[in-house]
Amino acid sequence: MDLGTVIATAVLVVAALLFLALRPRAQRSIEERAREAVRTGAVPVTPDGRPDAAATLAATEVVGDAMIAAGYSVVTVRQALEEIARVNHLPASQVVVFPTALLVSARGDGDDPRTGAVSSGEGSLLLEQVDELQRTVDAARIGALGPESTIERVRWIREMSPPYGRFLRVLGYLLVSAALSVMLGTTWAGVAIAAGLGVAVGAALLVSERVPNRYSALITVAIAFGVSLVVFLLIDAGLGSRLIPVLIAPLVVLLPGSLLTTAVIELSTGQMISGAARLAAGGMQLVLLGAGIVTAAALVGVPHFDFAEQPDALGPIAPWIAVALFGVGITVHQCATLRSLPWILLVLYVAYGAQVIGDVFLGGVLSAFVGALFVPPATALVAMQPTGPAARVSFIPAFWLLVPGALGLVGVADVLGGDAGGTNTLVATIGTMVAIALGVLAGSVVSNRMQRPAL
Repeated sequence: MDLGTVIATAVLVVAALLFLALRPRAQRSIEERAREAVRTGAVPVTPDGRPDAAATLAATEVVGDAMIAAGYSVVTVRQALEEIARVNHLPASQVVVFPTALLVSARGDGDDPRTGAVSSGEGSLLLEQVDELQRTVDAARIGALGPESTIERVRWIREMSPPYGRFLRVLGYLLVSAALSVMLGTTWAGVAIAAGLGVAVGAALLVSERVPNRYSALITVAIAFGVSLVVFLLIDAGLGSRLIPVLIAPLVVLLPGSLLTTAVIELSTGQMISGAARLAAGGMQLVLLGAGIVTAAALVGVPHFDFAEQPDALGPIAPWIAVALFGVGITVHQCATLRSLPWILLVLYVAYGAQVIGDVFLGGVLSAFVGALFVPPATALVAMQPTGPAARVSFIPAFWLLVPGALGLVGVADVLGGDAGGTNTLVATIGTMVAIALGVLAGSVVSNRMQRPAL
């Protein structure tokens, strides 16, 4: 047993003991936390004493739009909106959710329905906003917050200013890029290059937040082209293929791993339309990133490389330090609160430790299953703590740590460049997506017994 495996085992044992110690504190219910988080709002009624379907419809539209922007699965959004309608005495309400649209028919038993449609998918929420949104949804779905108060609070959440300035957020992405390059197996020179590229990409991502969505494809290709051009020029200068992790690390936020895995989850749960749509969107994102890489390679030329053969250049301890730096960087760049940082780090170490152990016993693809298996229960326990963030807040960084889209990016680049061997990498990517999706589903069986689904 090598040192990395020993560290992973120790990390999981310590995490398990910590969760057991925290378990008594986690007995506080979601309802108690929700009532403390927001003020109580009365359930509205019309002058004739009937539930106010119009107010409830407006609240479900606003909440659903925000949850879609936060990246929740369509199943989670539908369940939340149906509970909000039910607690507002409209049990016969029907909800249809798509990745970019929402249809709600608010009605009680025997009443005429009020139906609304919302076009969604514009913009995204930062982690602090996701945390506040989850607390608001928890309160609204148990009746601790009335429809009008729910609408006001969600609008306030959408208008929240980031807790960290642009300079700190760029530095945060520097840490993310450098740390991920360590975990992917680069050299110290590669870490320095990844840090520099992280600054450039982090700044570009902040600028792109103000750009309309119709230009997002061009921005994705431009960022991938710029990063690839620098990396391929350095490889051509003789720095070696160990810089390949530097190609992946700065692009981590653009990798559609979460999107693709959510697609697999939705397809496996019968949500064919939304699952297929997310799968197409994630595949297109990979194609755009691959196009940027291939264009850069066409300009400077690059030798064939095998991503899977990258060595552990910095020793077995360096990746574990990198996990902490990754957690700090993603917390700042994605604007989670500082009180969430210890919990995010805890979940990151659980995910990474489980993945390392899984790799020892089951191999690369199935190690992703093991890592994903441990994440939902860990995030559920964290969310139940008095100072813990919402489950999705700690889930998203852990998901990026697994880097499910990295192999796919290299595979698409190979295929676009005319290398038939890239097909094998794409097949491995499909296996990785399915493994992570199954891991999340299996882990959710445990987490759903602790609290409501929050992913």
